[in-house]
Amino acid sequence: MRYISSRGDAPVLSFDEVLLTGLARDGGLYVPESWPHFDVAALRDMASLSYAELALRLTHPFVGKAIPKAAYAGLVARSYAGFDHDPIAPLRDIGGGVHLMELFHGPTLAFKDYALQLVGRLFEHVLESRGERVTILGATSGDTGSAAIAGCAACPSVDVFILHPKGRVSEVQRRQMTTVTAPNVFNIAIEGDFDDCQDLVKTLFNDTAFRQDLRLSAVNSINWARIMAQTVYYFFAALKLGAPDKEVSFAVPTGNFGNVYAGYVARCMGLPVKRLIIGSNRNDILTRFFESGVMETHEVTPSLSPSMDIQVSSNFERLLFDLFDRDSERVAAAMVKFRKSGRLTLKTKRFRSACELFAACRLDDEGTLAAIAREHEKTGILLDPHSAIGVHAAHQLGEATEETPVVALATAHPAKFPEAVEQACGTRPQAPVSLAGLADLPERFDVLPADVDIVAVYMREHATVMDAMNGSDRGETEEGGQGAGEVQ
Repeated sequence: MRYISSRGDAPVLSFDEVLLTGLARDGGLYVPESWPHFDVAALRDMASLSYAELALRLTHPFVGKAIPKAAYAGLVARSYAGFDHDPIAPLRDIGGGVHLMELFHGPTLAFKDYALQLVGRLFEHVLESRGERVTILGATSGDTGSAAIAGCAACPSVDVFILHPKGRVSEVQRRQMTTVTAPNVFNIAIEGDFDDCQDLVKTLFNDTAFRQDLRLSAVNSINWARIMAQTVYYFFAALKLGAPDKEVSFAVPTGNFGNVYAGYVARCMGLPVKRLIIGSNRNDILTRFFESGVMETHEVTPSLSPSMDIQVSSNFERLLFDLFDRDSERVAAAMVKFRKSGRLTLKTKRFRSACELFAACRLDDEGTLAAIAREHEKTGILLDPHSAIGVHAAHQLGEATEETPVVALATAHPAKFPEAVEQACGTRPQAPVSLAGLADLPERFDVLPADVDIVAVYMREHATVMDAMNGSDRGETEEGGQGAGEVQ
């Protein structure tokens, strides 16, 4: 399997190279040169597989010869061994042809675990086999950071730098990151919003000298390995509900377009996906696009669903690449224009093509609270704010029947957002064992402005790669100068 950049001016890479590279050197995103495809017979044969077995079957074609299949099978098996529910991604029938898929049974109680538990092991395997180390740099709007830290903190070949928007993630989300004591983990609270964090990451990746000096790699969904791993739960749910003999739709709460794009990839691989329904909060750039064909950035406004407080949906570029018939020059020109003007318009034919598969709706905070309360009253289920938006989208646009079911993705455990859930329905979600005592642990993070030069200096001062280049050694117990940040 070979990978090409959406902007066409970066080297063609193998899977292991794409894993370690993350963002393409031309600023684009890597995608497979062609899609592996599973026919109806192959899909029927997968119906009885466990989640880990299915993950191996579906994702190994993307890995190819980069990792021997036996070794890869072991990595996959270990990645899902620690999840707290045997089906890994259980389905619950919530009536009217709508099913809830619980994607919060991993170590950090969010859907990001389903990819990052595997990605962390992939990093460890590839780096150990090469005798190399890298510096992982990521931005998080809430859940990616803790999942990346959980997946990579034990890997001796990486340092992990995670940027989160100060004061714009929930307390549980923040503490899942900042209470980790591993000396190779560095949490940075950026004075700005998630788009500022994401922009810092992209700018640093596009700085060739900095990227080479620190051997940067990515855990955000700009890294293809994330998308690859997330396709699995689409297949898992659809096969449980009767695919390939039934079409299945999915309702996905998303801001950065990565999670729903994984559903698009599953469809490209042969899964009979009828519709992909996007749920947006008040930061509704994706919904506005699918209503008008115009993608235009607005100011990010904090909401009850902070993981979706995004106005630049990075993974949309991967879809755009296909909508432009994989014409990388046109994609590059469109993205440069969007970067300068904050506006991108699709011509009618391409817009109609996108809308044949995708639909979208928005829900503000008041509507989100009402959706949480409504589902709790109807079924007794507690939803976090993001999942509530997904369920609302399923009911609004899914046109669900028993023959064409809709799966709403529950992307986080309600206990990660206890205040919002309690405000909505008067019931505070019970905290899982993994969150016990979290509020009493000391936090470790630094607060920095959204200034790329200041962040770059900080990373140069703390990265082990730089220590090696400078002939120094921080030692096992030193915290690398990381101080306890002030929490507001």
